[in-house]
Order: sequence, then structure tokens, then C-alpha cells
Amino acid sequence: MKKELIRIRSINELHRHYQCGTPRHPLVSVIDLKTIRHNLLEQGEAYQMSLYIISCKSFKGNLHYGRQLYDFEEGSLLFTAPEQVISSGPEVELEDGWALFFHPDLINGTALGRNIHQYSFFLYDLNEALHVSDEEKQVLLDCVKKIEREYSQNIDKHTQGLIVSNIELLLSYCNRFYDRQFLTRAKTNHDLVQRFELLLNEYFTRETLVNDGLPEVKYFASKLNISPNYLSDLLHKYTGKTTLEHIHLQLIEKAKLLLWERDKSVSEVAYQLGFDHPSHFTKIFKSKTGFTPKAYRSNN
Repeated sequence: MKKELIRIRSINELHRHYQCGTPRHPLVSVIDLKTIRHNLLEQGEAYQMSLYIISCKSFKGNLHYGRQLYDFEEGSLLFTAPEQVISSGPEVELEDGWALFFHPDLINGTALGRNIHQYSFFLYDLNEALHVSDEEKQVLLDCVKKIEREYSQNIDKHTQGLIVSNIELLLSYCNRFYDRQFLTRAKTNHDLVQRFELLLNEYFTRETLVNDGLPEVKYFASKLNISPNYLSDLLHKYTGKTTLEHIHLQLIEKAKLLLWERDKSVSEVAYQLGFDHPSHFTKIFKSKTGFTPKAYRSNN
């Protein structure tokens, strides 16, 4: 049965749907998930919200996130960017948790608003959720309680700045805990890095680059069954380079070999590498080597 998509575009709509009273602030709210248990977990419903959501949940059962299915046996920290879709299966039982909801307008014009894209875990898949210890949960809960306390008081000219600062602090802790999780999963992550390198090498040994074109990050992510953002963050943690940087480096090595073949023009090399426009190839090659392809060929 196709799930009904419920769209929630504001904090006011959120509170009306979950029947949890009038919000104390129009752009941000912290909700005890046990109090909205029946509304949250109605069967056959999916949610799409115009809000950022950070939620710490303990479930029994399966939860759908886009097309992914995840089995929750312990508490996890989940991040949802505006307009993502999340839904629950009929067998889900929520044991405990809280959720911080905030509208993009809250952070517009702030440093956090300009940098929110750097917190790439908002675009991770569900199975890449952050699993936190009891001690870490308490650290995060302290941040959330400060946010809740701030908007529950009389709102003044300092309110927004203090709320945003505490959201930034919360996200900074999440960054730290994700770094810890990358380290504790070292064996699994190392295997993923090796598999990525094999896939990358295999792709650039094809004779069909001219037809296939340059690989995209999502191509390798789908092969590894992880999200593009998680793959880039994983590679950066272990190699110091993002997925795109790895692709470009492999591209440059392939290009250098082809440029040694004097019977091919630079344009022919560009097309053979899958570029639609030779100028794009020249731009990338120069940015990585300091030389144009023509100059590189002349110097070698």
C-alpha cells in the first residue's frame, strides 16, 4: 500500500499535526517523542518536512528512510535535511527519544546558515546514523535543554543568537562523535576504502570512457551501498581527500599516459577521457598539475 505523504512546512504545522500545544517559538521546537508516539507512528504515513531535524531515538523495529530500511536495536542520532522523506513501518515501537526541529529561517543570515552544508551528515542514509553512548547522549541532551530553556523564556534580541549558538555547539559535538564512530569502525571503513580504490581503478581502465563519461560520486556510492556524502567523508577521514579529488587524481594519471601518445590531439585525449568539452579537461588538468595539457606534453 502506498504511503500517504504528509507535508509539514512550519513549526506551527508540526505542533498542530502532533497535537502538542502552541509552540513557544515560531522557528524552533524540542519535542519529547513519547508524547507524540501515536501520531508519529501511524501506519501508512510518510513525512516530508521543510525543517531540519535532529532526533535521538530508541526504537524496536524497522524504520524507512527514503528507500532504505534500517533495524533499530539501540539509540541512534538521526539527521534530516528539509524536504527529505521519512516513514515508519507498522511494527515500529518507539521506546524513548527527543527531537529538535528548526526552520531554515532561524539560521538565515548567520554563520551557521552559511555553513550548514558542511554538516554533511544531514544527507547521510539512515544506516549511517550516529550511534551514541549514554555519556554522549547526556552531552547532547544538555545542549538541547539549553535551546529549549532559551526559547521558553521571554523572547528578546539575544534569543535567536543564543539558540543558534547552542545548535552550533550541538552540531560540533555530533562532528566529534562521528569522528569517533569512524575510528571505532576502522576495519569496516578500511575495507570500504579498498573497495572504492578497486572500483576507481577498474573504471579508468575501461575502453568505454568516451561513451560512459566521467564517473560521478554517486556511481561509486551506489556500488558500495552508502550515501555519496558518507563516502566522501569516509575517504577524507582516511586519505585526506574527498571522492571527487580521488576521481580527479585518477583522471590526471590516465590523462598523462594518453598525452604521451603524440598521435592524439589534446581534444582527442579529452574526448577519450569522457569529457564533452576539451576546455573542461584543460581546466581540471591545469588546476591539478599547474600546466595545460599542451604545455605538459611539450615539457615531457
